[in-house]
Amino acid sequence: MDPRRTPGQRAGLTRGAVLAGARALLAERGLGALTMRALAERLGVRPNTLYSHVADKDALLEELVDDALAVVPDPAGDADWRDELHRLMSASHRALLAAPELVPVTLGRGSRGPQAQRLGRGVTELLARGGVTGAPAREALRVLVLYTIGFAAFEVRPGFPDADPDERRTELGGTYDRGLQWLLAGIAGGRTGSG
Repeated sequence: MDPRRTPGQRAGLTRGAVLAGARALLAERGLGALTMRALAERLGVRPNTLYSHVADKDALLEELVDDALAVVPDPAGDADWRDELHRLMSASHRALLAAPELVPVTLGRGSRGPQAQRLGRGVTELLARGGVTGAPAREALRVLVLYTIGFAAFEVRPGFPDADPDERRTELGGTYDRGLQWLLAGIAGGRTGSG
């Protein structure tokens, strides 16, 4: 046995397997049931084995949120900046809704992982293409991210007991889209003061 290998590597675990097990546990039992011990049991390893791949539960949650954002594509280089911002933020919104158990985590702490940083750079580049730079660009990025996460948090909470879930989802999806268009129009209209 190679002494340089960590317990997780010796157990045959990979980062991908840890994240997949955590996602499955979240989907089956919810956020409250996700503990390092429960995840280790699910994967058939001892809890300390997990620490070769993730520092603690907070780090695991951060990685899960960031992993969920990996499906969001990079902006296209030749499209209208507002259209691309709309596409990018809508794709981020859909990614959050696809992992509803992680939305409260995202709302509480945001995401600072590699995927979130990649998307932040993409938004900043699109804003610069539209003439929004410096402090106004940072503020626009913050507003777009908070709007998207906040709206997703509103959408994943239980609706009214007598509301049709599909109807509610369609209505809220349309509202998100219109609100995003309003935000982008405001950002485009306010860009004269950027710099």
